[in-house]
Amino acid sequence: MRYLADLHIHSPFSRATSKEMTIPNIYKWSCLKGIDVIATGDFTHPEWFSEIKKSLVENNNGLFELREDLKKNIRKEVFSSCSHLNPKFILSTEISCIYRKNNRIRKVHNVILMPDLKSAETFIKTLERIGNIRSDGRPILGLDSKELLKIVIETCPSSIFIPAHIWTPHFSVFGEFSGFGSIEECFDDLSRHIYAIETGLSSDPAMNWMVSSLDKFQLVSNSDAHSCENIGRECNIFESNTDISYNLIFDILKTGDGLVGTIEFFPEEGKYHYDGHRNCNIALHPFESIKNKLLCPVCKRKLTIGVLHRVIELADRKKVDQKQLNKKIYKSYIPLKEIISQFLGKTKTSKVVANQYFDLIKNLGPELKILDFDTSIKDSVIKYPVLEYVKNMHSYNIELNPGFDGKYGIIRVKNINAIKSEQMRLL
Repeated sequence: MRYLADLHIHSPFSRATSKEMTIPNIYKWSCLKGIDVIATGDFTHPEWFSEIKKSLVENNNGLFELREDLKKNIRKEVFSSCSHLNPKFILSTEISCIYRKNNRIRKVHNVILMPDLKSAETFIKTLERIGNIRSDGRPILGLDSKELLKIVIETCPSSIFIPAHIWTPHFSVFGEFSGFGSIEECFDDLSRHIYAIETGLSSDPAMNWMVSSLDKFQLVSNSDAHSCENIGRECNIFESNTDISYNLIFDILKTGDGLVGTIEFFPEEGKYHYDGHRNCNIALHPFESIKNKLLCPVCKRKLTIGVLHRVIELADRKKVDQKQLNKKIYKSYIPLKEIISQFLGKTKTSKVVANQYFDLIKNLGPELKILDFDTSIKDSVIKYPVLEYVKNMHSYNIELNPGFDGKYGIIRVKNINAIKSEQMRLL
C-alpha cells in the first residue's frame, strides 16, 4: 500500500496563517488533495493543543483520528471520488531557534513529531519554562538547536526531529544569513539522532544530491501549509504492506526502507530559488550575482542569496546520476489551480477557476491523483482539455521564471500551439 504524508503544516495560531485551518477543514482538504497522513501543526501552542485534544482521538498506533461526530459532519463536504480517504493525523510542531553559536547569530527552524499526547504535554511544559510559547504557533525560543534536540530526545526517544526547509536564507540550518556548513556543525554529537531533513519548496532532491554529506539523511518534502489549499503541495510517498502507524513512519525515516520518494514543487517556483532583490525586481542566477560581487545592479546593496546559490557553495558533486547514487524518485508538479488558471486565462483566486478545480476533483478524484496523470486520468483529456496541460507538465514542456527574495516564481505550461510552433521551427 502507498501512503502520501504531509508532515509539516501550521495552525491558525501561527503568523500569516488562514483562520480556515481548523482541524475538520484540514481533514477535508487532505481528502480533496489525496493525503493519507497529515500533520497537526503547532502542537506546542496551548490553545491549539487543546483543540487537538478535543477534536482528535488516539488510535493506539501513534496516529490520531478525527472525532467521529466531527468526521460525520465534514465528510458531507467531501466528494464521493475522495471518500476512500480517511486521513490520519500525526502530532507535529515547528520551533524557531534563535541563538549565538561560533560567534554568529543563528536562526534555525526545526520540525518535531511525537507519538502521543502525554509526551507532547511534557514537552510543552518544558518549553514553557524556557520561553514564550503562547504568542505564536511556531514559537521563537532563544535555544540552541542542539539543546532543543536534546530536550526532544529526553522527553520521548521515539520522537522524530527534522531540520526544516534546510536551505531557506533567513531561518534554516544552511541558510545564507545565519546557517551552518553542515548538519554536524549545528547539532554536534547529537547529529546521530537526525535521520531526515526537509528540502523546502525552493530546492528539490537532485539539488541536495549535489552535497555528498547529505547522503546519510532521508530527504523529505512537506507543504509547510499556512492555508488549506496548500496542503499536500509537497509531500512524501511511503510504501508498506502494513497499515500506516507512527512506528512505521519512524522506521521509514530512520532507514529509508519504505520511502518511495517525494512529490515536489518545481524548485524554481519557491520563494528563494534565485538570488535577488524584491524591491528592485532583480532576480539573478548565482553565477550572475557572483559576477556582480553579490550586489544588486539597481541599488548596489547586497542581494538576498537564494537556495540555489547555497547549494552550489556546499556542493562537492557536479553531475548527479540518480540510479548510480541509488536515490529515491521524485515528481515535480505545478498545483492544479495554477494550471487551470493558465488554461482559462483567469486568476487562480477567481470563481471560474475554483469551479473547474472542484469539478475535476468531483469527477476524477483527489488533486494529487489528477496531477499524477495515471491511466484513468489520460482517458478524460477529451472531456477536460485542461488535462492536456497536465500532460505537457509531465513532458516538462514548461517555462520557468524562478522565485527570489520572498517572491514566488512563475511556472507556466506551454500550450499545444506553442509546442507545435517550436517543433515546426526545428524542422
